[in-house]
Amino acid sequence: MAGGISPNAGRPVQITWLGHACFLIVAGDGTRVLTDPFDGTVGYDLPAVQADVVTVSHGHFDHNNIGVVQGSPQVMDSPGKRSFGGVRIRGVQTYHDTKGGAVRGPNTVFIVETDGMTICHAGDLGHNPSDEAVKNIGEVDVLLIPVGGTYTLDAKGALEVVRKFDPRIVIPMHYKTPDLKLTGIEGPERFLAGMSRVERTPGSSYTVQAASLPRDLTAVVLGYRKGDSQ
Repeated sequence: MAGGISPNAGRPVQITWLGHACFLIVAGDGTRVLTDPFDGTVGYDLPAVQADVVTVSHGHFDHNNIGVVQGSPQVMDSPGKRSFGGVRIRGVQTYHDTKGGAVRGPNTVFIVETDGMTICHAGDLGHNPSDEAVKNIGEVDVLLIPVGGTYTLDAKGALEVVRKFDPRIVIPMHYKTPDLKLTGIEGPERFLAGMSRVERTPGSSYTVQAASLPRDLTAVVLGYRKGDSQ
């Protein structure tokens, strides 16, 4: 667990999938972190959302729609370290492809450390991270990882990365759904077939707490939130 913090000190953290690679992470102290907000042309309906911090893994339209976020959020869109309330966020450089960024450019993996846990948002990771990147990312409790392929890791590649980080929970993202208009992306089925434990939630939110993380690696499949406000 992150930084050797006692799991008894951790408060619940809520993770809500808004579609594609966009999640709202609400820390125990109420700090709101939004990842990779998308342009509505991708097919999802992004609700009116307020955030204290927005992380942007790369500059593509389906990940960098900062203008829709309400409030006056701080933005992290490159590697580095910053703290917001009881949340520490680190960005580690990786790539959007297997060619060192020559095809689709760089990708920043963001690590959210809060309430005794480390939540890693892999953005549009397109390759198996180097040993140096893995060291810089560090231990991961909850991994949010793309599995749809073509533009990112596919099922096989994502499973390799999961084995490398060995998190307690993995939440697949950036895959084909009935609402997604992007082509060339597959659904999560092949990825989930490679997981021993799969939990499907009835809604778009999932609560994690350091003291009650599953003993064995578990894939959690979320629905995506539509409309309203968040």
